[in-house]
Amino acid sequence: MDRNITPDPHPVLWVNLLRGYVTEAVHALSAGGLQVQRSWLDPESPRDATIVLAGAKALVFDESIGWRYGDFVAGQQGVRTVLSDVSYVGGGVLVDPRELAHKVVNDDFAERREYRSFADLHDGLDDALRAVH
Repeated sequence: MDRNITPDPHPVLWVNLLRGYVTEAVHALSAGGLQVQRSWLDPESPRDATIVLAGAKALVFDESIGWRYGDFVAGQQGVRTVLSDVSYVGGGVLVDPRELAHKVVNDDFAERREYRSFADLHDGLDDALRAVH
């Protein structure tokens, strides 16, 4: 696997907690047959990350609603990613990366749901992110 498609470390350690989880998602998407072009960690409040796929599609993770999928309009590290024709993956904030790949490949999407507030600092999300290798 090309290391250039996984997100680089983020200088803000709190944002960088997403890196292991997003890296696992990149690997699962690639293993599921999707062509990942690049990925990065985005700003905070909420923390989020972007995975750009072939065909001008992208996935955006944010710590309040989990994953959303759509047409990539614009974005880069440090700037919020803009998607159009958005679908929501569902299944919670930290969907298993293999389940994420399965849902994207099979167009298995859900209604938008906010699972938590980014201001919920002691709800276990950071502990779960730290446990991802």
